[in-house]
Amino acid sequence: MIDPRKRARWLWLTGLLLPLWAAAATQVHEFRLENGLKVLVKEDHRAPVVVTQVWYKVGSSYEHDGITGISHLLEHMMFKGTTRHGPGEFSRIIAEHGGRENAFTGSDYTAYFETLEKSRLPVAFELEADRMRNLLLDEKEFVKEKQVVLEERRMRTDDRPRAKTREHFMATAFTNGPYRNPVIGWPADIEALTVEDLRRWYRRWYAPNNATLVVVGDVEPRKVLQLARRWFGPLQPSEIPPLKPRTEVEQLGERRLQVKLPAKLPYLLMGYKVPVLASLPEDRRWEAYALTVLAGILDGGESARLASRLVRGSQIAAAAGAGYDLYDRLPSLFVFDATPAQGHDLQELEQALRREVEMLQKERVSDEELERVKTQVTAEAVYQRDSMFYQAMQIGLLETVGLGWRRLDEYVDRIRRVSAEQVRQVARKYLIPEHLTVAHLLPLPIEEGQRSAVPETVPGGDHVR
Repeated sequence: MIDPRKRARWLWLTGLLLPLWAAAATQVHEFRLENGLKVLVKEDHRAPVVVTQVWYKVGSSYEHDGITGISHLLEHMMFKGTTRHGPGEFSRIIAEHGGRENAFTGSDYTAYFETLEKSRLPVAFELEADRMRNLLLDEKEFVKEKQVVLEERRMRTDDRPRAKTREHFMATAFTNGPYRNPVIGWPADIEALTVEDLRRWYRRWYAPNNATLVVVGDVEPRKVLQLARRWFGPLQPSEIPPLKPRTEVEQLGERRLQVKLPAKLPYLLMGYKVPVLASLPEDRRWEAYALTVLAGILDGGESARLASRLVRGSQIAAAAGAGYDLYDRLPSLFVFDATPAQGHDLQELEQALRREVEMLQKERVSDEELERVKTQVTAEAVYQRDSMFYQAMQIGLLETVGLGWRRLDEYVDRIRRVSAEQVRQVARKYLIPEHLTVAHLLPLPIEEGQRSAVPETVPGGDHVR
């Protein structure tokens, strides 16, 4: 039973948040140019600012063996000059207009963005349209940038034991699915890439009919459309080949690996293969929302189970977390990561995490705990909409993975409808040994003069310039 006072508090907070969510409903204006470019505009008149993002349907999950990292390297080269603007001119022009710009590559997308005062929107459109079809891809710039990427890889992965462990973990968890490859690419593949490889990749994927233009800010949708027609309308579309199926083979048993690297602390990763929203039929899409709630039960703040039971309670873990992304393009992983507390080892910690999974499979979560998690998830979704940039991110991501921006307004309602029994059902169905991969990082001594590991965070899928 929920304590009546706590229940009243949750209901009050939910009653406060849901109207805010409704008021922030994703009122997106959708247009499509004749060349296939989709234009999505969301008005937000709180400040005289506009966020522009161009999303391309290409990322590391589109790559094949031998060219891994090509999407990320091409992202770097997109700032190295067109027939109209020389290397570095893009960033210089945006800065001159008081704006900020950058880009990011993930498994399922590559995106470019600018934040500017609203009257400067034509500047962003002119520059983005120019490099969508007119990139030079100069050989000398390519050679230099390839070395930049290799150095980035060394700093972000090779010199960081947890990141290196995560890389090997993903390559073990997936046999033939594209998520086995790192976004930044394998070192030998990066070394072997040629500028002609990039030209082919650019011609294939960088086209208006493979892109979504997202604009959020103090704008009028019809005027945005006029600008889009002016700058992007003349661009010629490409023939985009249909994607080959990249279906991961069935996992037939638990997989384990040990990684031995110079490191200060041991580290544990556990990942269960799970579906995502895009991979489920409509009548089973509740499973993705139930997995989202399940992640919140385990790792939804200081009162969540991993923090309260393993970190503060038994003190077996110095840190422990769980994560799941329902918006991946392809079936993915429900991941645990943890560091044992002093006096405890990886085996003890792994068994403690397994017991938490077993408890979720045996017992329904309480009404109070379920309500707390739902309220927290709702609050996070509402607060994220306070950011113009994040609004554009959500719209662009959902469009690019094939779900469509309208899914945004379903999120809170679908989370609110998840039951305790549904949480138990997905735990029983998916968090099973046959779907599990486990990685142990076993620290080796850090020799004198050797670089000490840089403090690391839980992994992100993107590599930013």
